[in-house]
Amino acid sequence: MPKVEIVPKEEVREILKQLNAKVFQLPWIRTSDPLARAIGARPGNVIRIIRKSDTSGEFVTYRFVVPG
Repeated sequence: MPKVEIVPKEEVREILKQLNAKVFQLPWIRTSDPLARAIGARPGNVIRIIRKSDTSGEFVTYRFVVPG
């Protein structure tokens, strides 16, 4: 199972600046998703998902939590 965590608000600003994106431009994940429910994510949160990768060692991705 991938490592999943809610990103603190201050860190979200830095990540969005690095990605040159707005929060709503991140891929979405619904609050009903088992991964989001497992960590208690609420709409408006950004979560970090860290997966193991055979080619790069670790793959980090971000998701914007939306209702549903």
